[in-house]
Amino acid sequence: MEPKVNFVVIGLFVVLLSVALIGVVLWLGKGLERGTYDLYYAYMEESVSGLSVDSAVKYRGVDVGRVNEITLSPDDPEQVRLTLEILRGTPMKEDTVAILDVQGLTGIAIVDLRGGTRDSPHLEAKSGEEYPVIQTGPSLLVRFDRAATRLLTNMNSVAENIDSLLEEKNRATIGQLLTDMAAVTNTLAGQGKQFDRGMSHAVQTLENLARVTRKMNKQIPDLIERMNRSAEAVEGMSQEVTRTSKALTTVIGETKPNIERFSRQTLTETGFLIAELRELTATLQRLAQQLEQEPSSLVFGRSGQPIGPGE
Repeated sequence: MEPKVNFVVIGLFVVLLSVALIGVVLWLGKGLERGTYDLYYAYMEESVSGLSVDSAVKYRGVDVGRVNEITLSPDDPEQVRLTLEILRGTPMKEDTVAILDVQGLTGIAIVDLRGGTRDSPHLEAKSGEEYPVIQTGPSLLVRFDRAATRLLTNMNSVAENIDSLLEEKNRATIGQLLTDMAAVTNTLAGQGKQFDRGMSHAVQTLENLARVTRKMNKQIPDLIERMNRSAEAVEGMSQEVTRTSKALTTVIGETKPNIERFSRQTLTETGFLIAELRELTATLQRLAQQLEQEPSSLVFGRSGQPIGPGE
């Protein structure tokens, strides 16, 4: 007799198994969450060909988010607005720059975040902005294109300069210049012997200079030693002069009272003596004149005055 199948038990088992599977899926999905993300805008002025939604966003080579949306800027159709989801906690600074880059050899475009110095303020949304705006920079292809454009421009300028240089008038000038250079070269070739002699004299002069330098190198130490001795002698003389000056100052200080007394007393008496000597000298001069005129007055005395008429 075949056993009866309990469909209720089977249905209940299927329901419980389905609930368990859903719970496992939800738990795994929750475990795969990478964290909380913040939204940022980045405006590109170049083509974003190769970049797509969900493309990676890297910060110094580390995956920190993805591209959430790619649209034209509503304010400027020449710009492309990228909406980036970036993991919260990523150091987004005001000097952080977003650049389009190509990942490996696959050609898949990504957004590479660079910059972000330690002292720069944290990037915040400004007044009137929905999300903070990250600065953008030119990609490698754009920089290469700009460099190639500048190179082509410079090459065109050089070509134009060459064309102007090769005009008829300039060609004649260049021909004359080459002719003059050839003449100068021939003249120098004819003066080769004199040039050789000049070089020989120059070499000899350098050798003499080297010998003089060697002699000076030998004599310089002795000269320096003599200068040092002279400096020491001058220093000793200076010290001796200083001591003598101090001693002279002391002597002058000690003799100053005597000098003052001499000035007040002796000089006054000396003045009187000089005056008397002058009077004595004048008297002697008059006596000498009288003796010269009347020598007999020294024996007989001075003669009386002659008597006038009627006396």
